[in-house]
Amino acid sequence: MEKKNYSYIGIAFIILVFGIIFIPKIVDKVSKGETTEKDRLHVVGKERNTKLSYLVTDGKKRSVPEFLFTNQDNLQISNLDFSGKVTVMEFFFTSCPTICPVMNNNMRLLDDEFHERDDFAIASFTIDPEVDTPKKLKEYAELYGVKSLNWHFLTGELDKIHALSNKGFNIFTGINPEVAGGFEHQGYFALIDKNGFIRSRYNEQGSLMVYYQGTEPAEVEMLKQDIKNLLEEE
Repeated sequence: MEKKNYSYIGIAFIILVFGIIFIPKIVDKVSKGETTEKDRLHVVGKERNTKLSYLVTDGKKRSVPEFLFTNQDNLQISNLDFSGKVTVMEFFFTSCPTICPVMNNNMRLLDDEFHERDDFAIASFTIDPEVDTPKKLKEYAELYGVKSLNWHFLTGELDKIHALSNKGFNIFTGINPEVAGGFEHQGYFALIDKNGFIRSRYNEQGSLMVYYQGTEPAEVEMLKQDIKNLLEEE
């Protein structure tokens, strides 16, 4: 009987020591947010992936630079025409034989979803303005069955459009006679909020996506959800 009592006393002593040493540390870690990597991804990761953030450079939120181009209806369209609208912007060209048809088929899915909303818009800037006149862009819009009056296919001076992509958005575009179509560009969709700021979500690794890959159905679905979230923002 004495041995049994000693066993209980020993177990109780171990529990007491554990509580004194480790429980305060656990409480302190939780209060500071220092959970394990596994728990952090499980609890925080989902919130990161759905909460939209701003792109920040030198402490300032990145916004769409000023521009003025001509759309498929020969109307002058500037960045101010997208004020108060959630907008998706891309760079493409009508004779592109590679990624542009995929991009604009996916962009049409967004048009199908949101075309009835006055606070949603799409801006598609051609990087081949010499070929892509307003008339050519009008034919292209009709080919894709564009529904929204707020989907603008924009053309203008080549150097200004390429400066908008390369410097304004940091989305690469360039002339290269050795590639199919004669132009190189990245197939990104940029998401812009109603105040003109570039927005994006965090990926599974906790890094800001910045832009959405317009050729990837999964990222287009993410973009669709993020558009809905921005449309609900005040």
